[in-house]
Amino acid sequence: MSDAKSLPSALRGWAEREIGDVESVRDASHARANSQVWELVRADGCRFSLKVSAEARMYERETFALRHATPALGAGRAPQLRSSSADHLALLTTALPGRAVEDLPLTAEEEYEAHRQGGFLLARLHAAGDVTGHWRAEAEGALLAVAEGADKHLDEAGDRLAPAERELVRDLAAQLRMVGPLPLGFIHGDAWPGNLLWSGHAAWVDFDRSRFAPLVQEFVPLACGVWPDRPRLRTACMSGYGRELTPEERHVLTCLAALDSVSAVSWGEAHGDPRVTARGRRTLDRLFTGVFV
Repeated sequence: MSDAKSLPSALRGWAEREIGDVESVRDASHARANSQVWELVRADGCRFSLKVSAEARMYERETFALRHATPALGAGRAPQLRSSSADHLALLTTALPGRAVEDLPLTAEEEYEAHRQGGFLLARLHAAGDVTGHWRAEAEGALLAVAEGADKHLDEAGDRLAPAERELVRDLAAQLRMVGPLPLGFIHGDAWPGNLLWSGHAAWVDFDRSRFAPLVQEFVPLACGVWPDRPRLRTACMSGYGRELTPEERHVLTCLAALDSVSAVSWGEAHGDPRVTARGRRTLDRLFTGVFV
């Protein structure tokens, strides 16, 4: 958690007009400067979450997801939207029980089940919504957009990457331009154990990166950050998901991991986060072995 952030009076007033008088407020922001999240508790004990999005696009994505996609997950498996304010870029939702999987001392069996249920919920989410019109066009163009952003990521990385690493990343990014049709759907966009809650049952939170996209894009955070050391959790997730990735999806995941590795190395070193840097380095090492997923 970050240093305590006070809830602005204008936001509190808006929230109380929506849910009634608030008895207590707790800062629940993440450990980053642009995170603004508070837990609100009414006198009757009902808990709510008030989140201010970092930017308008993230607010729009999360609002859309909570209105149109997350109900498909079922009661208690994602926050329920009570109200939203475009003026404040704020979302008021129900609070869910449990804590993030990465913060819990789970047994091996509990962790397996959390990831299995997480995969099951992702399958439901991916089937939510109708990928038509401009949503389909955006989803179909997502991989090309990633490929076109490769040079920007490499420029940001600078001399943090060796020449051979830069060449490998460019080659894998270029291969994204030649990919055929892939399964499309609505993805969470930031599916990792920090956004997977566990309280005896799993729930997903933080949908500000959600969008229509190739489904394989969902699994980049897990494939780069969790599965290398915990292959059993990959088995759990895909068991819950109900299918394995196709050979073409596995190839695309490898290509996407290359771009993720560059971003991780750049961001981690720029922000003094050795864990993120190490994740990027480890992904690059695995890519050089020729066996990623």
